[in-house]
Amino acid sequence: MSDSLWGYQPSSGHTVGADLTGYSVEATDGSIGKVDKYSDEVGSAYLLVDIGVWIFGKDVLLPAGTVKRIDTADRKVYVGLTKEQVKDSPEFDRNHQTEDPAYHEQLSAYYTAYRIL
Repeated sequence: MSDSLWGYQPSSGHTVGADLTGYSVEATDGSIGKVDKYSDEVGSAYLLVDIGVWIFGKDVLLPAGTVKRIDTADRKVYVGLTKEQVKDSPEFDRNHQTEDPAYHEQLSAYYTAYRIL
């Protein structure tokens, strides 16, 4: 993952301004959902992923640093996490937490445990 959890790693293939909405999201062990919303904001970039396909009604916020690769031809985003790691991430409330610094801190603590340096 990137040195900055809230920024895309240079090798991911991310292009600022590229619309990732609707891209499939692939964990290391299979598909986990689709990108519903994203942010390219420096120091606060993320993907909001609807994982309702395999867990009813849940959204997760994935820091951009969890993205390993973006395949624009196949419209897929690959993250360096397992399905279980994503499923067990801190609860997300889309009405309050997208830009909440305290929530970002909570996510940082959770995902930092899975960083590959």
